[in-house]
Amino acid sequence: MLFDLDDTLLNRDKAVDKMFLIILEKCYEGVENSTKNEMLLKFKEYDRRGYGYTDKTKVFESFFDEFPPKYNLPRNDIQDFWNTHFPHCFTINQNIINIVNAIKMHVKVAIITNGSTHRQNAKIINTHLNSCFDSIFISEEVGCSKPDKRIFELALNQLNVEPEAALFVGDDIEKDIGGCQNANIKGIWFNPHMNKNDTAIKPYAEINSFDRLLSYIT
Repeated sequence: MLFDLDDTLLNRDKAVDKMFLIILEKCYEGVENSTKNEMLLKFKEYDRRGYGYTDKTKVFESFFDEFPPKYNLPRNDIQDFWNTHFPHCFTINQNIINIVNAIKMHVKVAIITNGSTHRQNAKIINTHLNSCFDSIFISEEVGCSKPDKRIFELALNQLNVEPEAALFVGDDIEKDIGGCQNANIKGIWFNPHMNKNDTAIKPYAEINSFDRLLSYIT
């Protein structure tokens, strides 16, 4: 069983909330609660626009233009600031660890994730996910990214598993589910927010809770 990382195994939304608090403490002073809420919503909006891009400089610059900080981060320091702090904003739900370990008793488990090698590895190590998985495939490291079928085929080859014997679990209907289907792998759409599927992609299954994954193993 193959897994996406961000917004599947790890809750990226909560991590962005924590990152915002770090920025607030580092760059601002005496901000009222009502303004904090407005700032958080805007920061998350800019983060969504920059999602999938390694360089987060534009996210910060857009945010700082709208909410001028008391203590500014030099432009050249922004990326290092993000790379240093953001991976530490992630936590892992123990129930997810328990479920992955239960699945691992029956089949091989691996992570396939898009992103920079440094940041994705830092998230995985900081949450101890590296001890749970047989293999980890990061797009920057392997030279291709979801939905490109090559990253899925690379994982299958390394794990010595045929496509029809694999399942991929991910939250992104196009990159995760569409991508794995490009490699003839059945895709389980992890959709905890019950988002509407506005694409032509038909997942093999749809779940809103990790607990349901166990039924696909047993």
